[in-house]
Amino acid sequence: MKASAGSDRAAALALFPLSAETEQRLQIYADLLAKWQKTINLVAASTLPHLWMRHFADSLQVQAAAAAARLWVDLGSGAGFPGLVTAIRLADDPRAKIHLIESDRRKCAFLREVSRETAAPTIIHPARIEEVVAQIDEPIDAVSARALARLPKLLRLAEKFLDEGAIGVFLKGQDVESELTDSGISSRYQLISRESVTSPSGRLVIVDRPDRRDVALQHNRQ
Repeated sequence: MKASAGSDRAAALALFPLSAETEQRLQIYADLLAKWQKTINLVAASTLPHLWMRHFADSLQVQAAAAAARLWVDLGSGAGFPGLVTAIRLADDPRAKIHLIESDRRKCAFLREVSRETAAPTIIHPARIEEVVAQIDEPIDAVSARALARLPKLLRLAEKFLDEGAIGVFLKGQDVESELTDSGISSRYQLISRESVTSPSGRLVIVDRPDRRDVALQHNRQ
């Protein structure tokens, strides 16, 4: 098991090289998740041996897709993927702030502990997404979510931020291709769908407004 965990971590770091400080913060996250998982179902138990690739690297590709973004809103954060990983990745940047929205208060308690122990720049909202979105009135650079809902609903939830200039970066399954053809979505937003770097069955969907030609997505993995 230890060898498997070590190779999983190495594979993730090969995709996304990180500073020693960020690696240490993610290890704290991993240790706390293993501890809390004993009493709260945070992730599928079958994914724990592959935590670094399945959850950490999967989330890191979201941050990398909009690397210039510093103010994020993460919808339906759950155990913190991808939003809390984004916050840890940006923990040393004084401009960073990541809003984590999660209605399950037990998961919010977990998010708070990880944020405290890793100095992650998060604001945790223990409420429904619609309620929190209406209350956030600062400019947002990017919106993220992981397997939260079908794309039409997801874009309705993120509509306020997207229309104000934010980029959407969403992790979806391979069935998202059928959702991309929705006429309302395709006419209103510019959509880019690409294969996940961690799973051939996963997709990364990037959403932007077609009239924002001055916005350049940064795909470099810093």
